[in-house]
Amino acid sequence: MKLEPELLVAARAALDKKAEGLSLLDLRGLSDVTDYFLICHGRSGRQVQTISDTIEHALRLERRRPGHVEGYARGEWIMMDYFAFVVHIFTMERRSFYALERLWADAPRLKVPGTDRAVVRRGSRLRRDDAGEEE
Repeated sequence: MKLEPELLVAARAALDKKAEGLSLLDLRGLSDVTDYFLICHGRSGRQVQTISDTIEHALRLERRRPGHVEGYARGEWIMMDYFAFVVHIFTMERRSFYALERLWADAPRLKVPGTDRAVVRRGSRLRRDDAGEEE
């Protein structure tokens, strides 16, 4: 299965700013709102905002803008809605509290092709796979 190119751009942009615990959930067939959740966290509110800024900039270069962004000012949980996918960027504490992966436990976890193994190894469920296939 090939992933939407913009979703990969967002994942790589997050990793470029040292996002941790990158997780990609396939919500197709489970949600009428979006097809994918890209979830990650930063170590501080400022890092969460920086990850968000970097994703937004990278996707603007691809001529994609979010339909809606919430939570930027507080920097604890930023939600960026790109319609086909939604990016959730948390602080570690907020991610643990809201536990989206547990809430969407039925959603398959997907691999993000071309990611840096050293970053992925630090707590992410994702593994390097250039074909973009499911684990």
